[in-house]
Formats: sequence, structure tokens, C-alpha cells
Amino acid sequence: MRRRLGSVRARAALGATLVVAVALVAAGTAVLLALESSLRGQAGAQADRAAREVAAELAAGHAYDRLSLDDEDRPVQVVTEDGTLVAATEGLERISGTGTDAVRPAPGAARATARAGHAAPTPDDEDDADGGGDASSVPRPGEIGEDTAFRDGSATVDGDTADYRFASVSVETDDRGALAVHAGAPLSSEHSAVGTALTVMLIGFPLLLAVVAGVTWLVTRRALRPVEGIRREMAAITASADLARRVPEPDTHDEVARLARTTNETLTALQTAVERQRRFVADASHELRSPIASLRTQLEVGAAHPGLLDVPGAVEDTVRLQDLAADLLLLARLDAGERPADARVDLAALVREATAQRSGVRVDAEPVEVAGSRGQLGRVLANLLDNARRHAREEVTVSVRRDNGPDGRWALVAVADDGDGVPEADRERVFERFVRLDAARTRDEGGAGLGLAIARDVAERHGGTLTVRQAPAGGALFELRLPAA
Repeated sequence: MRRRLGSVRARAALGATLVVAVALVAAGTAVLLALESSLRGQAGAQADRAAREVAAELAAGHAYDRLSLDDEDRPVQVVTEDGTLVAATEGLERISGTGTDAVRPAPGAARATARAGHAAPTPDDEDDADGGGDASSVPRPGEIGEDTAFRDGSATVDGDTADYRFASVSVETDDRGALAVHAGAPLSSEHSAVGTALTVMLIGFPLLLAVVAGVTWLVTRRALRPVEGIRREMAAITASADLARRVPEPDTHDEVARLARTTNETLTALQTAVERQRRFVADASHELRSPIASLRTQLEVGAAHPGLLDVPGAVEDTVRLQDLAADLLLLARLDAGERPADARVDLAALVREATAQRSGVRVDAEPVEVAGSRGQLGRVLANLLDNARRHAREEVTVSVRRDNGPDGRWALVAVADDGDGVPEADRERVFERFVRLDAARTRDEGGAGLGLAIARDVAERHGGTLTVRQAPAGGALFELRLPAA
């Protein structure tokens, strides 16, 4: 069963069918109850009218044998205050529901005139009697009571048994005392109408539910057809490892189209990340190969000819390898999503600490605190200072100030040099990994091309930015903007 309901189409069809079924059952029940109540009300009105017609004849002084009791569809009983039957419809063989089961008047009942009080309907088991039964509703001689009591029962007239709605009214006569008139109206039309409606519902509801289930199944299958195409293409991409492929995008503006577009955007980002990672590995291997080869050559020459060993060169190559390994490790941690520590760092003090070990740097700093990692921010400043000193002709200038821009409070660190600057076309490319704009520079002078890439990654992970533009002196101006603490 779980496998059969495993598809969205099956669950959607079942859910829609259940909802419609509950709604149909509730609506059908309400319709049947309303229909039954309406027809019972009509039958009660007919019975009340028949009872009051007979009561009017009694109030007018008609004798029992001259009453209108010959309607076989409306059985009538007239009883005295003590429950004695004095008149009944001819042909009445059995009756129930009126409180008086007698069907033939008692001998001498027609001559009974004793009156001990007034006769009133006796709705012992009825819950829908009209009126309240106060003193004002007690009929005076020659009047008919205002209240009507209703009961359900059955009667057999001339051998035909049927269910009836009985109405009971009281009448006060001058010579015969208080009498009660019980008249019935048949409920056969109610039973027939309710039965017909129930039959129609029992036949029509299953057909309607089958139509709802089928339409829901077809509509859901049509709606999910693009999803199946997306799934097949994703399975093919996974099997082939070809991230250049894209899933089909339906020409619609619904959720499935947005899913396809988002999937393609995810594939594009994944392809870019994979290609970037491949370039990173290739560039890292290329950068590591040169110092390792140089160091191996020097060691092999030193092993064969100890007097020719270039110890300073070997140390320099080892330091380059150490720095490159540290940069690669930091980049790997940044790519893995390492979050900076949440500590307060004074940028002015950090700049003075970084410039204390470098000559030819002029500092103009005011105290500004930011939240982040002291080690990573120190690495950013060191990379910017090393880059500026590498390209400066005479002097490097560093300034730290608070920048209250329109979008909040920021700390701004500006590192400027008086070199040749960065061409406008290369001001974004310079932050890519392993990029060296001057191809003629040697690796020893130009580094591995990771310093600025690391600096921007760290700045972005601290919620800031790192940009480059032309300095007033004509060189490069690198601006590090971080949220002030």
C-alpha cells in the first residue's frame, strides 16, 4: 500500500477524492435533513388544518356523527378530557401516536357532557408543540385552543397501514365540555422524496468521486511531467558528471518553471565552483613545482659537491614553500566556510603593529573597532602592505578612519602607493587566485598571486568589501571597508 501511494499523483488523487467525499457526505446529509424537515413541516401543517376544521365543527355544535371524518387520508380522533374516544374516522382499524389507541367510540360516549376542566393536547413525548400553554391560551366555551401539539405515529385505515404526522388541538364546547381533536397527515410523500434523494446520492456520489479522482490524476500527471523531465536530466548529469548540461525549462511561469530555473542556476554555480577548484589545484601544483624543483636541484648539487651548496637559496625556496602552503591552507579553510571569530579588533593598533616591521610606510590612523578574527584581519593588512611595497616607487600610505556612510557605520582602511597603479580593466581580475598582472615579473618578486585573493575572501567573510582604484599619487589605492563594532 505504501508503494502504491508513493507517487504524488496517487496522493493528490486520493486526497482530493477524500475531501470531495467528506464534502458530499456533509452536503447530502444536510440536504436530506432539510428535505425531511420541510416535508414533515408540510405534513404537520396539513394535519393541523384538518384538526382545526373538525374542532371548528365541534365548536359550532355539530353532532359527532355529522363531523367531517370521511377522509381516509387524514385519520381523525375526537376524545374527551378523560381520554374517552367519542368520534373517529370511519374505517380506522388501528392507530398509534395520538395517546388514544381506541378506534371505536365507547358506548354512550356521545351523551357524555360532564366537564371537570378544559381538554388540551397531551404531547407527553412531543418536543415541538406550538405556544407555551399559559392562562391566556386556555380556550373559552366555543373557542379553539391556540396551541398545537405534534406527534409521529401510524394508522391503519381500510387495511392500509401508513406513517402519519398527527396534530392535536383542544376545543371548548358549551354542551360537551373540553374535547381534543387528533388529526393526521400522511408521511408517504416525505418517505418517498427522501428515499428518492438518497438513491440518487448513492448512485451519483460514487460516479462523481470517480470523476474527481480521474481528473485529479490526469491533471497532476500533466503538471508533474516537467518534473519528471528534470529528474531524468539530473540523473543523466549525475551519471555522466557533465556539469555543462542543463535541465529543460518549461515555458510557463509556475512553480515547476521556477524549480527548473533554480536547478540550472545551481548547476551553473556548481560548475563554476568545480572549475575554480580544478584551476586552483592546477595552479597550486604549478606554483609548488618550481620551488620544489629548485630546492631539489640545490640539494642534489650540494650532495654531490658540498662546496657548491647554495644555503641561502635553499632557505629562500623553503620559506616560499612555507608561505605558499600557509596561503593554500587558509584558502582551503575559507572555501570550507570557516566563520571568523567574534572578537573586537582595533584596526588602528593592528595597522601600527603591521607597519612596525615594514619601512617606508606612513600611517594616519584613528581608533576604530571591528568584530572579527584578529589573525585573519592581520593577514589582510599584511598582504595589502606587501603588495603596495612591491609596486611603490618611494612611499606607501595607510589611513584608518570611521566612515559614516548612508548605509551605516563602517571602518575604512586605505592602502595607497605611488607606483604605476592597476589598469581599470584589471581591477577585478587582480583579486582572482594565482593572477599576476606583470607577466615579466619573476616569481620571487611577484609572489604566487594569492595575497589579494585571500584579502578579499577574508573581507567578504567579515561582512565587508575590498576594492581598488587609482590613488591621488597615481598609484593603486586599496580600500578595505568593514562594519564598525
